Amino acid sequence: MLYRIDKKTGNKLSALGLGCMRFPKKLGGIDIKKAEVIIKTAIEKGINYFDTAWMYPGSEEALGLVLEKNQLRDKVYIASKLPVFLVDKAKDIDHFFNEELKRLRTNSIDYYLMHNLTGLDPWNDMVNLGIKEWITAKKESGQIGRIGFSFHGALGDFEKLLEAYPWEFCQIQYNYSDVNFQAGIRGLKKAAETMPVIIMEPLLGGKLANGLPPAALKLFRAYAPERTPAAWGLRWLWNQSEAAVVLSGMSDPAQVTENAALAEGCSAGSLAAEELEIYDKVREVFNASYKVHCTGCAYCMPCPHGVNIPGCFAAYNTSYVMGWAAGLQQFLSSTGLASNTSGPERCVSCGTCEEHCPQKIPIIAHLKQVRKRMEPFFVRILIAVVRKFIGSLKADSRAPAQ
Repeated sequence: MLYRIDKKTGNKLSALGLGCMRFPKKLGGIDIKKAEVIIKTAIEKGINYFDTAWMYPGSEEALGLVLEKNQLRDKVYIASKLPVFLVDKAKDIDHFFNEELKRLRTNSIDYYLMHNLTGLDPWNDMVNLGIKEWITAKKESGQIGRIGFSFHGALGDFEKLLEAYPWEFCQIQYNYSDVNFQAGIRGLKKAAETMPVIIMEPLLGGKLANGLPPAALKLFRAYAPERTPAAWGLRWLWNQSEAAVVLSGMSDPAQVTENAALAEGCSAGSLAAEELEIYDKVREVFNASYKVHCTGCAYCMPCPHGVNIPGCFAAYNTSYVMGWAAGLQQFLSSTGLASNTSGPERCVSCGTCEEHCPQKIPIIAHLKQVRKRMEPFFVRILIAVVRKFIGSLKADSRAPAQ
């Protein structure tokens, strides 16, 4: 495993971290047995940075249970997050933090973040509630090791946040698809001057691994046929010394093994000039095909009116990458043909989703575009006919036998 040093602590952080938001699911919850294999495999392969959060359903509980059961707590650094957007009163801070300790079955959190700061306003709100004094007390008691923040906003706001408090690390979204998105490469380099920078969404919610347009795949394969798209995405990040830990939401042990092996040989500056040129070409193809850069994080969900927002956007993007027919098939399967549809027609422009979207996507406007492209007149007729047919079948099934 490749390790990079946290200069503030001397801690050796694995260049590959396990993002715990996408553990395998079972019956609506996390499949603990599968999660246990993933966690144990990650530790065996040298991964020591595990990222979770209050807002990841079941994630903290699963991680805490597995670490306690296998006596592995001292093998890892746990990173978790305070849900700043849920804090209304000073006492809420202790409520969330203490509950996280219980979920994680630990007395301390090594790397603790203010979750999803978008600028100075949410941080200043926390300051007014006494967060600085709270952090000082928790660090003195040993309950928090290092304090940081995760960021989803504009570059200018990121730079202001860096100056607003003596942070000890930060977490940003960063990948080769758009080096100027949010904090971007400029923010990465600025922050790395004084603190470790943790990278989230290195593969844009899996789109850079499993959703590349054919033309982009062709460019990669022409240079290195055996290298996977995921490997290309991760290698690009490890090529930059400023990226301390790259979080990957690995959902099976094979991915852990593959990515850990990849990390062993990807030191900073290892990519050749011609490889970097390929990234530029792939970026151009990708951004021409993907209309909505949704990562599928589902922070916008549940929609109060029942719209499957990530599903709509995934199908919409597929219609441009793989063709309209493929997109329509995905759209119909993800939004439903029955009367309880979750399609874009249910959107009432309430704006709740946009308030929660860390990518700051104009969701309402995009949903209108989704409906225009994916539900032209003849598709709406088809959907209406199918719904009527399904309704008649249900009615027949409820009818008393003669």
